[in-house]
Amino acid sequence: MRESLFETLIGLAVVAVAGFFLVFSLSQRSDASTGDSYDLIARFDRADGVSPGTDVRVAGVKVGTVRSVVLDQKTFKAEATLAIKKDVQIPEESAAQIQSDSLLGGSYIHVQISGMPDNMQPGSRFEYTRGSMDILGILLEAVGGLGGGGGDSETGGGSTEEALP
Repeated sequence: MRESLFETLIGLAVVAVAGFFLVFSLSQRSDASTGDSYDLIARFDRADGVSPGTDVRVAGVKVGTVRSVVLDQKTFKAEATLAIKKDVQIPEESAAQIQSDSLLGGSYIHVQISGMPDNMQPGSRFEYTRGSMDILGILLEAVGGLGGGGGDSETGGGSTEEALP
């Protein structure tokens, strides 16, 4: 009897924790639904880690989400449609940048605000963008450059092997 009561309490605790996570995940859903947002377009050379639902932030505050990411067949750039809350007006000549959220690979789009007096209109395109960076490629370049010239010392001019008898 005592064991079944303990097992029942553990089961209720598991269900309560699962319910907490369900409520938490539903509360974190996108605030920028189709009725209370407007779309802006950003084109990136690289859009690694960006997909529909990715956050769009200004000064670290979520102001929208990525609605879609497609490949522009003419320019071969990633075209992201950003759904921005209607109460947040983005000034013209602002920049969109893909930033890493953590070392584990999460990304978001950071909007760097300009000082222009006019705001972007729905459907406008960001003129200034910066895509994601390949951190692994940068690290491999840095490690490869630590050798002090790579393999050039053996094949470079003036090899001593030719001068030996």
